[in-house]
Amino acid sequence: MSDDFDWYGPEAATFGDRLAAAREAASMTQGALAKRLGVKLKSLQNWEEDLSEPRANRLSMMAGILNVSMVWLITGEGEGLTDPDEDDTIAPDVNAVLTDIRALRAEFKSRADRLGLLEKKLRILLKDQNPNV
Repeated sequence: MSDDFDWYGPEAATFGDRLAAAREAASMTQGALAKRLGVKLKSLQNWEEDLSEPRANRLSMMAGILNVSMVWLITGEGEGLTDPDEDDTIAPDVNAVLTDIRALRAEFKSRADRLGLLEKKLRILLKDQNPNV
């Protein structure tokens, strides 16, 4: 293959291909990633097999956990994995710490999103109880 070949570009890889490659690069099993995302294993398998696609919130969490951009997961462009033949691997212990940091970041974002929804729901309930406010 030529030096210009884009392993993860839209002509060479699907969303599922990029997801599986990023998960493997993060040294995660399908089960471990599904658990971190709070989805069923079958859902993750369907995403990797291009039978279905995740919702935006799961896509955002996934990108954070796997340390790739959402755009890269969807299109293959932007911040993602290097081509498989490039040998710039991260030491496993460093990768484990980075994976934990990404997981925490995704969890914090998910909880912040949930907090925002709860605040909105509370405002609506309070407005309904006191329409003059």
